[in-house]
Amino acid sequence: MRFPTTPARGALALVLGAVLLGTTACGAQSLGDTGSAADVTEATLISAPEEDLAASVIEGIEPDGAITVPTALRSEGLKVTTSVGYPPMEMWGADGKVIVGVDASLARGLARTLGVDLTITDQEFNAQIPGVLTGRFDMVMSSMTDNAERRETMSFVDYVSAGNAFLVQTGNPSGVTVPADLCGQIVSVVDNGSSADLADEFSAQCVADGDSAIDILKFEGDSEAILAVKSGRAAATIGDYPVAVHRAAEADSGLEALAIDGGESPWGIAIDKENTELLNTVQQALQSMIDSGSYQDILGAWGVEQMAVDSAVVNDGQ
Repeated sequence: MRFPTTPARGALALVLGAVLLGTTACGAQSLGDTGSAADVTEATLISAPEEDLAASVIEGIEPDGAITVPTALRSEGLKVTTSVGYPPMEMWGADGKVIVGVDASLARGLARTLGVDLTITDQEFNAQIPGVLTGRFDMVMSSMTDNAERRETMSFVDYVSAGNAFLVQTGNPSGVTVPADLCGQIVSVVDNGSSADLADEFSAQCVADGDSAIDILKFEGDSEAILAVKSGRAAATIGDYPVAVHRAAEADSGLEALAIDGGESPWGIAIDKENTELLNTVQQALQSMIDSGSYQDILGAWGVEQMAVDSAVVNDGQ
């Protein structure tokens, strides 16, 4: 889950500004004052950068003519804000200019489904909701948890279910598959983070079940916690599922990620709650991608298919 920016988090996103994505226009014209079902001959089909791992999936998506696209969205394109520095969800490409990651891929898929242009802008995390409320952006796609506090001003189209994962040595020599397997073993975590809270929770359950407590090693950062696993000092570390998957996929990582069942929370596409027209349009577009399978294929391209949702739900169904 994403939290307000810390100094370290801000250092990862010093470069701020709009990243305009290349498009191939097919006569993007106004469809009328109130919007109408998309005519695919008047759609804009954006292209995906080569570094987007889901590029082939994205460029195979055709506009869904059954969705009514608001006229303003047709003429101005979709303006998305994200916060780079949380791989594999949001990160810079090799040139430091193109934004790639799960969120960028899904945003491109939505734009293709709607047949509209797309702009993705890197913005400091805490400034994203104000940016939508002032009209600078249409929506936030930035690993943002859908919760009651944010729903005071925003509505969410929930697009993934995010949980936690163990990172263990390749081959899982300590046999860790569920939290109870950690009882009596050593676990490395980031101090004062959500992983430390989870480890404390798991350890308390071990004791309640009459087993040995978990020996918890706390470090200042996840690099140190991961090193403890690689060296064999700890049996596992705990982290956000998509980040764990990304770490394990790095060349010669010597690690594998194991999803932890339970504790999942919805991450949503944040839209001004007053903009019900856009909310409905984005919900329909995401559902269209789910129905076609392109949504699942995009997640699979980034190795996070376990985060998939079955349907495009608004505000966690509440």
